[in-house]
Amino acid sequence: MSNFSTLNESSLHNTLKKLYAFKTDGETEVEKFGHIYDIITKDGEVIEIQNQNLKQILPKIQDSLEKGLKIRVVHPVIIKKNIELQDKNGNILRKSHSSKKGSIYDIFNDITGICPILMESNFIIEVPEINITEIRIKEEKEVQSKNNKRRFKRDWNKINKKLEEINKTCIFKNAQDYLNLLPKTLPKEFCAKDLAKCLKEETLCPARIYNNSNIIIWVLKKMNLITQIKTESKSHYYKIAIQN
Repeated sequence: MSNFSTLNESSLHNTLKKLYAFKTDGETEVEKFGHIYDIITKDGEVIEIQNQNLKQILPKIQDSLEKGLKIRVVHPVIIKKNIELQDKNGNILRKSHSSKKGSIYDIFNDITGICPILMESNFIIEVPEINITEIRIKEEKEVQSKNNKRRFKRDWNKINKKLEEINKTCIFKNAQDYLNLLPKTLPKEFCAKDLAKCLKEETLCPARIYNNSNIIIWVLKKMNLITQIKTESKSHYYKIAIQN
């Protein structure tokens, strides 16, 4: 699955919306209960495509769940990113590959803002692991990004993301789906350092993730999937709080 047309700034979102609408025989841009939903399937399930900032749609999801709707949020993780630099006329100046590799473990950082709904029975988060091409426009001078989040100005700006391939999809709908991401060698009683060590030894994710394993701990604790049992040498130790 590749070579989808790049139409506007939301082509990644639009491509995923079309794919999921086709796959579920759903209708797009449906208004219900005062909300516009990306997709409502023929079985009445709501599908929301959210590429970034999951916290932004938390009120909408909470309200929808309270009204009895089943909600599936599709939140892609970028595993591989190609970069295409263009001039103002759309001519390709350079193609390259980003050195940053994504991982399914990136979701722990992404879901920090929606912890209150993760264990709701009518809520599912679906994570396609994708490859994309990021389209950049060459600027005449170094500029700030459109969202003003750059630490340093660059001589280019991002204008689009284009889906190239879906490698696989992970679905999280219950406690075990999240706990399955813990390393198999993790001790029954563990601290953040133990988690980082096991993630590294099993080569499950990039260093930027296992070196910040406290985020994984924080999310699982917030979800009541692990519980703190003791503190030794300034390290907090945890154990899984539910039965397999």
